[in-house]
Amino acid sequence: MTKTPIRIGVLGTHSTGKTTLLKRVEMELRGHGVPVARTGRLGKRAREIGLPKMQHHTPASTEWIIAQGIADEIAVLAQGMEVVLADRAPLDAIAYLHAAVEFRGDHLARLDKERLMLLASTQLPKYDLLLAFVLDEDMPVDESHDYDARYRRLVDQHVYGLLADDQIPHLRVTSDPDSQARAIDRAVQLCLQVAAV
Repeated sequence: MTKTPIRIGVLGTHSTGKTTLLKRVEMELRGHGVPVARTGRLGKRAREIGLPKMQHHTPASTEWIIAQGIADEIAVLAQGMEVVLADRAPLDAIAYLHAAVEFRGDHLARLDKERLMLLASTQLPKYDLLLAFVLDEDMPVDESHDYDARYRRLVDQHVYGLLADDQIPHLRVTSDPDSQARAIDRAVQLCLQVAAV
């Protein structure tokens, strides 16, 4: 009998420390000998194939990001990993789309909204831990990216709106070092407990 893999997902607006924190969790787990893989780079990969991103997101780009994220997780699990660290849980893509639609003053068709939400919601029960990052506008962002401050705020609002609407269990992670340390500790301890079973 094989162990059920642990899935940890992150979500939150860009440049809030998600990838950095997951790298730290990954290093801790590797130090304990736990087979772990981190998925991600979905936005960059979407751009490379010509899909819009950030405030230009569409239902099609959102669907690709969700589906590709699911496929990436399945692929690493097929390689025998005990832990998957998903750098962008599917609900994150929904928040980015809703923020983009609001940013543009556009309208999202009801069927697109329902279909995409259903796709993302099928994945939620698979996550053992969701880490939701909180926007801290005082923290510096990578100046090499064209980040719109209003769009970042909208993504943050939509992430927490979706989590609250569906009462989805999650751990809030702020820019405070103690908050990040607690998140890392919780993720690592969860994985080590399961690995020991």
